Amino acid sequence: MHRPKIGLALGSGGARGFAHLGVIKVLKDEGIPIDLIAGSSMGALVGCFYGAGLDIERLYKLSKVFKRKYYLDFTVPKMGFIAGNRVKELIRIFTHGKNLEQLDIPVSVVATELKTGEKTVFKTGPIAEAVRASISIPGIFVPEKYNGKLYVDGGVVDRVPVSVVQEMGADIVIAIDVSHVKTNTEIISIYDVIMQSIDIMQMELVEHRQIASDVMIRPRVEMYSSRAFTKIDEIISIGEEETKKHIEKIKALLEQWKEQQ
Repeated sequence: MHRPKIGLALGSGGARGFAHLGVIKVLKDEGIPIDLIAGSSMGALVGCFYGAGLDIERLYKLSKVFKRKYYLDFTVPKMGFIAGNRVKELIRIFTHGKNLEQLDIPVSVVATELKTGEKTVFKTGPIAEAVRASISIPGIFVPEKYNGKLYVDGGVVDRVPVSVVQEMGADIVIAIDVSHVKTNTEIISIYDVIMQSIDIMQMELVEHRQIASDVMIRPRVEMYSSRAFTKIDEIISIGEEETKKHIEKIKALLEQWKEQQ
């Protein structure tokens, strides 16, 4: 049956990005297909894991053992505190060493080229390098060097990559924003300073993206730490619950699209 291509724009947000799993699960349970994915930072990681064929139950299990100690390799600060080799290896293992063009679902990964400030969209090439580039929170992770260029977090230029998934050919775009600014939050470390600053800078930008997407899902996960990787179950549940509220609208959009064809 003729139907629209549905694209997900998965936003950045550190540990809060596990809410993306809850969104994907509910869409799957409701029979809403996912044809295309664009992701920034944690959204890129979740998108590539799902696109590599890891089923949602396995991803739920994996999220529960995703502890900081498994992927943080601290280094002497020069360009960042975390070397990022461990997490790159983890990504490579779980995506079976594949290239982006080999994924079951086309996934675009957004990163920021540090010297020029340009948005880079990876659509081909090794997944591990692209995702490692996309999750390089400035000042925290050492930038990823790839093909002679330095890359940092995709969230710096495009926190919820709606335009990217539109360019991939999505007829209907479902955007997921998991990175609200938590006001009056406790700022106790350099990580908190950096994360809160990035969130504040991007707050304005995402308002405009809401208009560009057909559906904007905003799981309210700001009370959870973006860096602690604790209470993952609760974060996923909030992703599920928030998506359920949008199902009727998504189904109506699908019907509307078919009628217009």
